[in-house]
Amino acid sequence: MGLPTDDAVVIQKGKKPGEPYVITVNCPDKTGLGCDISYTILDFGLYIIKGDVSTDGIWCYVILWVVPHASSPMVRWANLKERLLSVCPSCSVSFYLNQTSPPATSSPAYLLTFCSRDRRGLLHDVTQVLCELELTIQRVKVTTTPDGRVLDLFFITDNLELLHTKERQDETYKQLHAVLGQSFSCELQLAGPQYDNLQCVSSLSPSVAEELFRCELSDNEFCTQALSPVMMNLKRASVTIDNSMSPAHTLLQIGCVDHKGFLYDIMRTLKDCNIQIAYGRFSPVNKGQKELDLFIRQKDGKKIVDPDKQDVFCSRLKVEMLHPLRVIITNRGPDTELLVANPVELSGKGRPRVFYDVTLAMKTLGICIFSKLEGIVQVIACGRFTDSF
Repeated sequence: MGLPTDDAVVIQKGKKPGEPYVITVNCPDKTGLGCDISYTILDFGLYIIKGDVSTDGIWCYVILWVVPHASSPMVRWANLKERLLSVCPSCSVSFYLNQTSPPATSSPAYLLTFCSRDRRGLLHDVTQVLCELELTIQRVKVTTTPDGRVLDLFFITDNLELLHTKERQDETYKQLHAVLGQSFSCELQLAGPQYDNLQCVSSLSPSVAEELFRCELSDNEFCTQALSPVMMNLKRASVTIDNSMSPAHTLLQIGCVDHKGFLYDIMRTLKDCNIQIAYGRFSPVNKGQKELDLFIRQKDGKKIVDPDKQDVFCSRLKVEMLHPLRVIITNRGPDTELLVANPVELSGKGRPRVFYDVTLAMKTLGICIFSKLEGIVQVIACGRFTDSF
């Protein structure tokens, strides 16, 4: 018998100011559930302090302690609960009779045309409003005119699937005006053929493409830079496999410097490999390090015992933890170009809030975009695991 739908996800506020919120998910299990949960939490601008997960293969229990990131002042907790409920498998009896998920339907893309006088941090301010409204940015085209005005085209989708309604559109306009004042104009409409024409990635030189998309990153990739001890520490990660601790599961132990989306980077790799988690514990930061212990098994129910598979699996996890984003600064004629790439899940979902984080960094550093921006895009990195693992 399943739990009532609302009880599948419970969010409790800390008893004292500053204490973390506690998110509890109690629902039927599925491969990749941990990835879907951590993706949603990261998409709402939350930081996971610690967590526990356990499952018997049929039912799953997850408890996470979270706090908002400093750059995410507003969290819509009620909406977070609804989003988490949407990724939980059905609690009905039919779930046990047929665990095949229905095919996902893509959300329609809308075009937000934004015109304003340029100023430092404008692009991030608009991006922050859209993120807080749970509008996902799929593509951005930015143009700055010689007289100091900007024309921005945001191709967006709505996580709430309500952008076709006048109420949702009015809410978007209202939030933009509240943050940016009245000195701008914007228009929202369903995207037409111009969106399809922008789907391809802008042309890259062979050397830049190789740097962005290669599967393995060499140990001497920073050889042209003098690294500080702090930077050297950022390059360290520990991934070990132990098959002696459990007769039925492989123990995966992970240690890495703390960073935003640490749990998501691990969980999406496990999901793409069809790795099932039986039990896991996510420890708080200790001297800047995150530690994660997981008892796992392959989709066929067996442990990971093949040495070659172990090596490939551990190497891939290290790459995903140490380099969740690939960042390159190049010169194209008189302009300086910033390229940011990140892998996407095999399901097609990219890492959440990449554009938000990049524009925040640029605003903090005082870097302005003065010419056309063909998107800081989410792209597919080569060498992803497949079902053959």
